[in-house]
Amino acid sequence: MPRPTLDDIFAEPDEFGLLQVAAQKQFASKSDGGTAVLSDVTRFFERHGRLPDPDAEDHEEMRLGTIWDKLRQAPTQDMLEADSLGLLAATEPEHANWRDEPAEEFIPESLDDIFADDDLEVPAEFSDLRHVTPSVERHQPEHRAEFFPCQDFDQFEAKFSQIQAALEAGERKTRIVEKWAVIEPVAGDVFIRNGLLCLVVERMRKSSGGLSQEDRLRLVLSNGTESDPMVASFRKALNDDKTARSVQKVGLGPLDPEWEADQLAVTGTIYVAKSMSDDPNIRPHRDILHKIGVTSQDVKRRVADAKNDPTFLLAPVEVVATYQLENLPREKVESLLHRFFEAARPAELFILDRFGKKVHPKEWFFVLPEHVSHATKLIQEGRLHEFWYDVSSQNLVKRCPKKQTKRVRTP
Repeated sequence: MPRPTLDDIFAEPDEFGLLQVAAQKQFASKSDGGTAVLSDVTRFFERHGRLPDPDAEDHEEMRLGTIWDKLRQAPTQDMLEADSLGLLAATEPEHANWRDEPAEEFIPESLDDIFADDDLEVPAEFSDLRHVTPSVERHQPEHRAEFFPCQDFDQFEAKFSQIQAALEAGERKTRIVEKWAVIEPVAGDVFIRNGLLCLVVERMRKSSGGLSQEDRLRLVLSNGTESDPMVASFRKALNDDKTARSVQKVGLGPLDPEWEADQLAVTGTIYVAKSMSDDPNIRPHRDILHKIGVTSQDVKRRVADAKNDPTFLLAPVEVVATYQLENLPREKVESLLHRFFEAARPAELFILDRFGKKVHPKEWFFVLPEHVSHATKLIQEGRLHEFWYDVSSQNLVKRCPKKQTKRVRTP
């Protein structure tokens, strides 16, 4: 069957009225004297109080304004006689065209000039930033991860000598740190950075769970210095160092007892800190709400960046008490203290981080420094298991010894 021609198609019944197109309004031209255009412009002026804009967004106004601009330059005698409002002699201010270069006096010099414009109404939420650290605080940090002498380097010197000897004998190997490698260092990891052995002594968590690149590290180098950078900063330093290496661990895997041989049980300090937060949920309890922590580094340096650390409730703290550990594993002591005062941990304590996300710190308790002092002394004596913390009386109570009953054998 042959295909239908256009004549056949248009001869068919127009069931949906697709061919019934209304003719667009046509403006008269100069051939009829331009009086029709003048009549349309007069009606437009009476309705809007201005002449039509040839650059208007409305298509009809744009067409009328374009034709009017051409006709008004050389009006006919009929147009001059029919111009009752004097529109041909009126001087309309020139409309600014976005294609033209702006004058210098209209170019703003700063954002303040833009926001100060009366014609510019900017919603408050566009200019008032939330969950963002002010630039003044960002540019003037209170805590810098600089290298400084390690006061307890005698605890690490033998370990560095042992690692160096194992590397020279080929007993331990190194691996190149790739350019974009994602490194999650933990306590006991050993790296070579700028030609020096670098031991990760401690990873101080800034959140309640999981590994985070915002955690802070304590690094000790083989030249007797130490530093405490953020994980992200340390990772970047390794990636930028072409000579950076990671040192292979001892043992066959995590189940091997020697796998954690590089993780030293470094003596630390128990500290009790009071929050200086002005948060309405925290301020009323500042005198009794305390953080119990254990660290291997200097306590003042540990709390220096408290206002940016969710573990410290994102606010400065005051260290009210410190207790030195002697020949006790740091992490186990911290776990013991947190479990002992578990009943005094506030259940609904949380803060909002700079992204508006809830963070629940786990190291804060409704206890007094003397309670922590008593518990620390009991740990050193090996008698903490003989006591428990009574929240109602806010005191350490000695457990009652269990009565032992004799078993009588029956014949």
